[in-house]
Amino acid sequence: MEVELKLLIHPQDVQSFKKHPLIRKYAQANPVEQNQLDIYFDTDDHDLKKCGAGLRVRQVGKTWTQTLKAGGNVANGLHQRHEWESQVHKPEPDLYALRKLIDVHGEWDELIASPRIAARLHPIFTTSVHRTIWQLQLPSGDEIECVLDEGNVNKLNYSEPICEIELELKSGKALHLFDFALELLKKLPLRIGNENKAERGYALNTSRKFAAVKAEGLLLSKKMSINQVFEAIAGNCFQQIQANAAGVAGADNIDSLHQMRIGLRRLRSAFKLFEEVIVVPDDLQQELDWLSDAISEARDWDVLATKTLESIRLEVHDSELEEVKQAALTKAAALHRVAAEAVDSARYTRLVLSFARWLQGNEWRESLPQLKGKDLKKRLKMFSRDMLEHDQRRLKKRGHQLKDADAQTRHRVRIAAKKMRYDTEFFQSLYPSKETKAYVAALAELQDSLGSLNDVAVGDDLLLEIEKDQSGLTGMTGFIRGYLAARAAEDEQKVKKLWKKFKSKHLPK
Repeated sequence: MEVELKLLIHPQDVQSFKKHPLIRKYAQANPVEQNQLDIYFDTDDHDLKKCGAGLRVRQVGKTWTQTLKAGGNVANGLHQRHEWESQVHKPEPDLYALRKLIDVHGEWDELIASPRIAARLHPIFTTSVHRTIWQLQLPSGDEIECVLDEGNVNKLNYSEPICEIELELKSGKALHLFDFALELLKKLPLRIGNENKAERGYALNTSRKFAAVKAEGLLLSKKMSINQVFEAIAGNCFQQIQANAAGVAGADNIDSLHQMRIGLRRLRSAFKLFEEVIVVPDDLQQELDWLSDAISEARDWDVLATKTLESIRLEVHDSELEEVKQAALTKAAALHRVAAEAVDSARYTRLVLSFARWLQGNEWRESLPQLKGKDLKKRLKMFSRDMLEHDQRRLKKRGHQLKDADAQTRHRVRIAAKKMRYDTEFFQSLYPSKETKAYVAALAELQDSLGSLNDVAVGDDLLLEIEKDQSGLTGMTGFIRGYLAARAAEDEQKVKKLWKKFKSKHLPK
């Protein structure tokens, strides 16, 4: 299994990296420099890529080496993949030689052995880089191959620059890759590299729009300990945050920003869920709050422009309404740029590396309150049941106030419903599927309806802000606010009906 941490570096910072005190301190010898050409092979239908595999042939000097990488995962810039490698005599893969290295009858053996795929393999893109390699040994004894790649990925007449650092673990703990990267970050504005060269090659000369990524389903086992479950849930939440970073950095993907915010809110809910046994460091929580603040305001303006005002536009045709919508879109675009700068910053990189270090290094265990550690051994089913029952009691207590509720009360009910939904989804795999789906569906309906009312309340404040900036739109913004207030009265009745529907549901057992 290959384990490496990938970081992106600006070309203007390359010389500073080469002279970095840490490189000089831990390098076992002078760096080795080489030029290398990589030829990536696949079918026209990208059969290898679809199976999560990548096949290349690399030239260094007069030597050709083929490499198959497959499976594994990427999290917080840490790439872990199975790797098989052998020399070849020409710039073409030797599938027979590869099969000798792969487990017989395994998933990847079957892929490489497929006559249909073998007959259709051909070069699809190349990379050409100048590589500088340092062999490092840390004080802890860990051995790291530190690589600087400068070059290009090429496909047909298209090209994209490559300037990145790879920290490959040769021996020791993957955790220390994060420690080393965090030290580098103190002097260099590095960024997380979640895409490998193969992924960049496949994407070249195609639309680079990044799709928004929703949370992946969690599969928990009743045999897992509470600490294992916390790691799984927190990791799942942060994976959703990171998976949408590229879309947010593009400054134009409102869905990616929305999903990143959901990921942050799910993580906050997870921290609250485990607060009796987990202590989150103040500095880490502050950085998560910073990221949430950096993206949340943009989302509020997105909702006003693309949801709230758009729904009115379908019923009311007025040129001033379009002017108000354009004002909201302009404000949203400016805030998307703020969010993009945050996600593309060294501060965000530090947050990602610090969170990964904290979670994977089990530092949260070391910060446990005294006499709480025993709770980590508590049976999962019992723990999940206790937590969900607590969530439900809080939600029902707040929900009883919906009869004559004001906006603040409804907001409190919405927050409780959202937490109840997130927590139920975290533990969903522990309970009967049919019961859980029905319960979550009822929660989702209630949450969405309460969310619409909250959108109206938030939108009212934003419309007042537009009035201050553009007094000429005061008449139309006043009309819109009145229109939304009238519609909110209808939505309140819908919320009460959905509340009755939810109350009839029972927690899965």
